[in-house]
Amino acid sequence: MPKERVADIVERLAEPIVATAGVELVDVEYKKEGDNWYLRVFIDKSGGVDLDDCSRVSEALSDRLDEVDPIPTAYFFEVSSPGAERPLKKPRDFQRAIGSYVSVGLYEPMEGQKTLSGVLVHYDESGLTLAVKHMTKTIEVVIPSARVASAHLAVQF
Repeated sequence: MPKERVADIVERLAEPIVATAGVELVDVEYKKEGDNWYLRVFIDKSGGVDLDDCSRVSEALSDRLDEVDPIPTAYFFEVSSPGAERPLKKPRDFQRAIGSYVSVGLYEPMEGQKTLSGVLVHYDESGLTLAVKHMTKTIEVVIPSARVASAHLAVQF
């Protein structure tokens, strides 16, 4: 049986803490940058999070991480907002993003591109539909879920 990923363990530990704080857990990432490991927890709520929200979650989750001690190496711990380009990972993220401009990274090119950006028109378990500008017109591109490597809200200029 494969070893459980640190991000999955932290997500499970964080869920009750963020619920008590009245915020939503958007994402957890644990990755090495240079010589250092970083554990980042992204939270959000309607109207956005503030420093007090981040501080409350950070203190409670830090205490819980000290108790459980799931990470064997030293790391930097951060709790913050996901920002304007928040990731779309769970079905509820995609459902909420319908009508928004998004960027989708693909495992394999479609239409000759590995990244497609446009307005999210539809989402279900089988895939998503983007309204993509192509030359002077807008076309709808259907992307099967199995081809989606990553997705996030995008700022349109």
